[in-house]
Amino acid sequence: MSEPTAANAIRVALEIGQKHVFATALDWPGWCRRGKGELAAIDTLLDYAPRYAPVVARAGLALPEDPRVEVVERLPGGAGTEFGAPGAVAEDEARPTTAEEGERLAAILAACWAVFDDVAAAAPESLRKGPRGGGRDRSKIVEHVVECDRGYYARRLGVRHPPFAPDDAAAVAALRSDILGVIRAPSDGAPVVEKGWRVRFAARYIAWHVLDHAWEIEDRSV
Repeated sequence: MSEPTAANAIRVALEIGQKHVFATALDWPGWCRRGKGELAAIDTLLDYAPRYAPVVARAGLALPEDPRVEVVERLPGGAGTEFGAPGAVAEDEARPTTAEEGERLAAILAACWAVFDDVAAAAPESLRKGPRGGGRDRSKIVEHVVECDRGYYARRLGVRHPPFAPDDAAAVAALRSDILGVIRAPSDGAPVVEKGWRVRFAARYIAWHVLDHAWEIEDRSV
């Protein structure tokens, strides 16, 4: 583990696969990008700073000016790295969280959900397809994000909700509220439940997934 050496330092973990690398900003949930190699992943992460900054602004936060990457961990990747999901848990994410830190993580995650909701509401149902005609339309992406939150991610934090329709605003809000409650609570750094996730990893992974699909919808909107 390492501490920032400058006010504009962004502590980053690199998840290294055979062909792809994820660069994850450990203190900024959701700011995580992939590239073909370490330098490409870091460059892509920094390229997304202007896109990520408005997200954390909704949480009342601001990215450092002229951010500089400080690589503090290199993690072995796996099949998920190549598939497109940053699943390796950093040693840094075993650190305890205080109530203040939990509130900050929760605020960023809540901002990511708010951005996703706004992007989805403004997007057309039919999104631009890939070169081979692939890609889900807007409602299917929303359904995927909501169901991942409910059926998988929440359970890794000990939160269980019965299935509901993705457009059930009250049910979505209740689920997110319960997840945020776990993130806010002080943690000793251990997994929240048996075979579950640590708080820092959960905030980082859920935020990444939500933003990744928000940006996908933006990029594929006609």
